[in-house]
Amino acid sequence: GECSQRCYNIFVLETVCVAWFSLEFLLRFIQTQSKWTFLRTPLNLIDVLAILPYYITLIVDSFSVGGKQTGSGNNYLEKVGLVLRVLRALRIFYVMRLARHSLGLQTLGLTVRRCTREFGLLLLFLCVAMALFSPLVFLAESELGAKQEFTSIPGSYWWAVISMTTVGYGDMVPRSIPGQVVALSSILSGILLMAFPVTSIFHTFSRSYIELKEEQNRASRHKPGSQDSTKSQNSEDSQETDSYHGITEASATSLQRRKFTAAQRAADIRAMKT
Repeated sequence: GECSQRCYNIFVLETVCVAWFSLEFLLRFIQTQSKWTFLRTPLNLIDVLAILPYYITLIVDSFSVGGKQTGSGNNYLEKVGLVLRVLRALRIFYVMRLARHSLGLQTLGLTVRRCTREFGLLLLFLCVAMALFSPLVFLAESELGAKQEFTSIPGSYWWAVISMTTVGYGDMVPRSIPGQVVALSSILSGILLMAFPVTSIFHTFSRSYIELKEEQNRASRHKPGSQDSTKSQNSEDSQETDSYHGITEASATSLQRRKFTAAQRAADIRAMKT
């Protein structure tokens, strides 16, 4: 239907934000030396995925308005509408732009990149346990359960995942005693199986956070403190030179005094002899 006033205000706000993001992206793209390396960076890919849906939405909307006016191509544009809604859902990537300025999001991304093997191991544990407990709970409930909630073994996979991750939605509940024993076993095994890789992931996260924190501290010391360090170094050098000149002048005056006293003593000795 027609766009309401609230929808129009949101569209204006989004237009201003996308224009600012586009200008920032173009300036960074022009300034960089290696264009291909710039486009391959994950954060820059997120920027592209966050900006492009807006322009694609404008193009498709303009075509849809033209199709409604001419009365041709409406079926095709209706099919494109699904793709358009998916592209509009990609606006959530705006949030990922915070990773440029958030140390926590940077640590999370670095941890995910370093712990791909641990995540694969965790997924493997869940799949093996799911394939083990789903047939057991289906067999127990199909034979002894009063209420048939577990209709098939593939349908029991959902219950196994929810139980092992200790979420427990309650949509599928074992009623019989053997089914409850299987449920207790799946919950305990899920806790143990998830604890093994999570420990390694936690240590990697803490190590990545410390590394990024130290790198950020070094960068902050380097950029704003470089001029201050040079100024302090120059002041220290000037102080050293001033102190050096003061020492040399004091030594010269003391030497002259010694020479003068030695000459006076020599004159006194000569006067006494004569």
